[in-house]
Amino acid sequence: MTSPDAVHEQALQHFQRDPVLAAIVAAEGPLAPLPVSPDPFATLVRSVIGQQLSVRAANTIEARVRALAPDLSAEQLAALSAETLRAAGLSGAKVRTVHALVARVLDGTLDFERLVTLPDEDVIAALVPLPGIGRWTAEMFLMFALGRPDVFAWGDLGLRRALERHYPDLDPVLVVAAWSPYRSAAARYMWLSLRNTPQ
Repeated sequence: MTSPDAVHEQALQHFQRDPVLAAIVAAEGPLAPLPVSPDPFATLVRSVIGQQLSVRAANTIEARVRALAPDLSAEQLAALSAETLRAAGLSGAKVRTVHALVARVLDGTLDFERLVTLPDEDVIAALVPLPGIGRWTAEMFLMFALGRPDVFAWGDLGLRRALERHYPDLDPVLVVAAWSPYRSAAARYMWLSLRNTPQ
């Protein structure tokens, strides 16, 4: 199995074929390889908690939930009522998502040990039927929990804006297709380019 560091080095070499992306890579420098979470279920719960919140607010609410369920395990979360989770700061919609996720794990409908072995699109298909988990959340899970190297979230406004800014005269579908099989790293560079490019 190729190491994350080796995959990242291969990605940087691949991006030299794209002068625009190569310039962004040169400006930003190498990225840390994408992590692989040791507990993908807890990582997905954390993602749900943090949806549409600032980092500070998400961390505060997560700390309150962890005071009640330290491991963010399905068994611990199952013991918490909707009222308890609401009191910790979760919205009603997020409570429904967490409870649905917990229920499917406990009844065996969603097996995370098997899930992490599936192809990207099968992981997405397994997650998006859950309330509150759309394709974007599933793609972020693939990238930042499972460390998948070839994910590009077309529903992400920042990525679309970066493509419009850097490739105004090219077909974005063709641009992104040329980044495969390292689209996750390319997406991260696109996000960085927005941070560092004058508006």
